[in-house]
Amino acid sequence: MSIVLITPTDYEMLRKTVRHLRAQTAKESLEIIIVAPSAANLEVDLSEMVDFQDFRIVETGAIDSTGKALAAGVRGCAAPVVTYVEEHSYPETAWAETLIGKHSGQWAGVGSVVANANPQTLTSWAHLYTDFGPWVDPAEPGETSQLAGHHTAYKRAALMELGPLLEGLLETDLILNNELRARGHRFYFEPAARSYHLNCSRVGSYFRAEYHGGRLYGAARAQYQHWSPFRRIFYIGGMALIPAVRLCRIIRDIRRTGRQYLLPNVLPIMIAGLIGHTLGEVVGYAFGSGDAARQRVTFELIRRRHVTDEQVPDFAGPDSSG
Repeated sequence: MSIVLITPTDYEMLRKTVRHLRAQTAKESLEIIIVAPSAANLEVDLSEMVDFQDFRIVETGAIDSTGKALAAGVRGCAAPVVTYVEEHSYPETAWAETLIGKHSGQWAGVGSVVANANPQTLTSWAHLYTDFGPWVDPAEPGETSQLAGHHTAYKRAALMELGPLLEGLLETDLILNNELRARGHRFYFEPAARSYHLNCSRVGSYFRAEYHGGRLYGAARAQYQHWSPFRRIFYIGGMALIPAVRLCRIIRDIRRTGRQYLLPNVLPIMIAGLIGHTLGEVVGYAFGSGDAARQRVTFELIRRRHVTDEQVPDFAGPDSSG
């Protein structure tokens, strides 16, 4: 399996995630692809690459879009299965082995469950459930129509079918999954593969991240589903309903995962994030993505700017439940 890592700065940004990849039971079967502006300035610690089957660097110049950088990494992979591991995600030791094993079947995409790497604040929990509600640990395995964004391993051949659409679709995984399903591909959710995710714990960062993500989603949804002007106006007019519908679903996921103790204190923060996403979504419907991809880079690729220092864990420990 090929694993794409992205850094807009240097290797130090990836070091902790690489430590978790080096602890994988299937590390000898992993190809590591590091996407960076420049190999000369990356300063990779080569001693940390010897555990893997292969390693290479893909140079892209300045990174102004997660989707473009990820597409460059996918195109540079050699393995039949490819996944992206964020610099703020920390997989458990059996994660890779589980995903590889499940890909021996018919599935074009196999998704992992997402756990909270910084459970100390309500903002972190709000961000986790807003972005990953159906895939938050614990969860049940099974075939599904959608998988968690940036927490899915795909058959590379299925992604390469997308040709020039790949960059844009990798920016918004929900739209990517819709496109792959339309082409006849199927997905499986495998909670035995678990990764700990570092979430924004600053309220302002959470709101801005949701806004830019919402704008990208709205623009991509209208573009790839070929919405008419009338349909765009219809969804813009119904914007007040979007946060309410999403909030009901998130509350259901909170209860499903047994974390009712988060309610009702998490709701004000979560509502702010949902409003931010909805505002971005309707701007995307009306005016397209604008510079949202560039604006979102700091939240997606330099997550440590958006959490308090003491909340960056030394290791991804068990998910707190109280």
